[in-house]
Amino acid sequence: MTEPVQEPGEPFGLERHPARVVAFSDAVIAIAITLLVLEIHPPHDTSHLLHGLAALWPSYLAYAVTFMLIGQVWANHHIMFDHIRSADRVVLFLNTVLLMDVAFLPFAASVLAAALRDGHGQRTAVVLHGITFELAAVLFNVIWWYACHDRRLLATSIDAAGATAIGRRFRLALVWLGTGTLLGALLPAAGMAVIASFILYYWLPIAGEIARVKRRRGGADPG
Repeated sequence: MTEPVQEPGEPFGLERHPARVVAFSDAVIAIAITLLVLEIHPPHDTSHLLHGLAALWPSYLAYAVTFMLIGQVWANHHIMFDHIRSADRVVLFLNTVLLMDVAFLPFAASVLAAALRDGHGQRTAVVLHGITFELAAVLFNVIWWYACHDRRLLATSIDAAGATAIGRRFRLALVWLGTGTLLGALLPAAGMAVIASFILYYWLPIAGEIARVKRRRGGADPG
């Protein structure tokens, strides 16, 4: 039995369906987002429990912001792979690096909570937190650019306008998170506010993210 011959210029592993990539990614993201809560430790002194719970506000803040941002990573990962019909080795590699970054986020959140709690190293903690999400944004842009560069990787569910709209939103994430990270190096609270404000905007739908469905009337496409 002869080995299949790969055509020149054909992405390696073009026949791979991305379903397993998405399933594996979902598992890694689910584990990372669950690990966030392990950083929040119950107060040791239960005789002043209310005060002790209130004193954990840095952990609550780091948990809430990071949880919602990882949730955005998950949502936009699905949006991206809804339109990627084939995954070659480059896509597999880039997605693995993205997941490695996601798995690091619970540590970055823990460092941020500790810095806010102790009042020291807040600039470094905010920058570390921001850089980790900025790297995720970079990888989203690279994966999407690579998929769009070779249209054979994209499904027919998206047109050029939709691909451009998704790419524009991903590029905006680079600027938004980068601005928050740089600002955090000077004013940690302001940097966190910019990064947190990113959460509200990024849950808005992206034009072209939903697969186009042709409606038929009497067996003919509408004009």
